[in-house]
Amino acid sequence: MIPTAFATLPLDPSLLENLTSLGYSEMTPIQARSLPPILSGKDVIAQAKTGSGKTAAFGIGLLSRLVVSHFGVQGLVLCPTRELADQVGKELRRLARFTDNIKILTLCGGVPFGPQLGSLEHGAHIVVGTPGRLLDHLRRGSLNLKSLRMLVLDEADRMLDMGFSEDLSAIVASAPSNRQTLLFSATYPESIAAMSATVQHQPVTVKVEAIHDGRAIRQIFFNVERVERLAALARILGHYRFESTLVFCNTKKETQEVADALTERGFSALAIHGDLEQRERDQVLARFANKSVSILVATDVAARGIDIKELTAVINFELTRDPEVHIHRIGRTGRAGEEGLALSLVTAAENRRVAAIEEYLGDPVPRAELNTLTMPSSAPLEPPMVTLCIDGGRKNKVRPGDILGALTGEAGIAGSEVGRINVFDFHTYVAISRPSARVALARLSANKIKGRFYKIRKFD
Repeated sequence: MIPTAFATLPLDPSLLENLTSLGYSEMTPIQARSLPPILSGKDVIAQAKTGSGKTAAFGIGLLSRLVVSHFGVQGLVLCPTRELADQVGKELRRLARFTDNIKILTLCGGVPFGPQLGSLEHGAHIVVGTPGRLLDHLRRGSLNLKSLRMLVLDEADRMLDMGFSEDLSAIVASAPSNRQTLLFSATYPESIAAMSATVQHQPVTVKVEAIHDGRAIRQIFFNVERVERLAALARILGHYRFESTLVFCNTKKETQEVADALTERGFSALAIHGDLEQRERDQVLARFANKSVSILVATDVAARGIDIKELTAVINFELTRDPEVHIHRIGRTGRAGEEGLALSLVTAAENRRVAAIEEYLGDPVPRAELNTLTMPSSAPLEPPMVTLCIDGGRKNKVRPGDILGALTGEAGIAGSEVGRINVFDFHTYVAISRPSARVALARLSANKIKGRFYKIRKFD
């Protein structure tokens, strides 16, 4: 039996103390299997999905190998999207908070080069970023990997799917050959085996079959005609009145069309896809995560890195061709002991996809007819929160505590009325309960935050 207590690992006492304070009492299956070889310095291939605890697995490994007194880039984490890179960066900072003077930088596209160049000039221990921007810094000479001890490729399968193969090869070629390389992937296609052969040395393979408890997710397939899909989706949403729903489409064009059609029907919906500017993507994700938007319509690629803990339901507007991707989609609901609901719209032409999914699951999925769903007479459910956008962020030295203080102090808003606060480089998004939103907007607009006025906007 594999030990699951973090205390059984050869970790620094301050790191163990921090893990305890963060509520990390027992290792998840992927952590229990991957951390021993990672801590012993071996290359590792780990098959793990979002929500499995993989970030803490390689994060603990990264922090354990750092020589804090040496101010050079010793750890590099590559992610397919900025959202995932931001998420990984935040988690690494949480894991490192009991260790003094560790600097972690996030370098992604879609933001100006200047501030990143300034940050790199001051040095860093760990860099997290997307392949394109990291390669740009390497070519400019602003990122130096001569001190690199550990390279992590997070969601490597998706980076290959998104066409980053050449960028990855160029980055790896810039890294020392004696580094440790960790490769994390949700799936294990031949392309991953080929990549491992070129970037790793005698890797240990770790695979955890049951990432999500299937019993926590109730699946239903709804029989529909192709021309009825939009009406069917609206009927499902109107019947269940979910507070937080992720709707999957197979194309970028479809995501925007579906989100627009739902908005026209009175639903609170936004789309996320590759054609959005980075600031728009940040805004959409912040609004969905803080419960000021009820429905997010996404493609599989755009949804990578989105990890919403309280996701009520997942709806497949159209089935994916890959059963593994289907399992990955629905695994985003039903977490933290809560039952999740995964609903799929299925036409007669998709019966082969249904058969492949049921074969992969080892069980049939219940079918239902739309006419069994009752439609309420009331309007679509209104999100409980409203998002305020402040035109100031991390680069303006704005911190969540400054916003919370301005709201609960000068503005007189109860702390219980303030939701999630997301601080980006030049913007901050804060969730306010709907009844308090107007007062919060007026008070923040009329008062200074850290000694200066900022433009405040409200998103409904």
